[in-house]
Amino acid sequence: MKAIIQRVKSAQVDIEGKTVGKIGNGFLILLGVRQGDDERHAKVLADKISVLRIFTDENDKMNLSLKDIGGSALIISNFTLYADCSHGRRPSFIAAARPETAEPLYEYFCGVVSGNDIHVEKGVFGADMQVSLINDGPVTIDIDTKDLKI
Repeated sequence: MKAIIQRVKSAQVDIEGKTVGKIGNGFLILLGVRQGDDERHAKVLADKISVLRIFTDENDKMNLSLKDIGGSALIISNFTLYADCSHGRRPSFIAAARPETAEPLYEYFCGVVSGNDIHVEKGVFGADMQVSLINDGPVTIDIDTKDLKI
């Protein structure tokens, strides 16, 4: 699994002109599921993100987590995180998990984050979504479970 985490002042996701998820201070998380990922990957990644200290404290040091600031997470499924652009001009998405595997893992990931006492808003899996945000910093972190001890 791969997550792109953006520290935001606010973020929202719209589908066909209707807002389906909206947060204030927190994380916008774009989540990609790769072939071979399972619930272990989702749990390790969700737990890691839940305690990631990238909010500034009173000394202007990145020392506070999402939970510490009472922030929320807007979690968007995004299979294009596994785009392979190494050949030709059209990306290949063969490494991305099929929807029947990816959707339950996306939902499980969201549940783990929520279970860590973090308010979660979501997009709609597989939908054409418009995501807007006010990036804070900007701070953008890329975490891939292939780089974590699982």
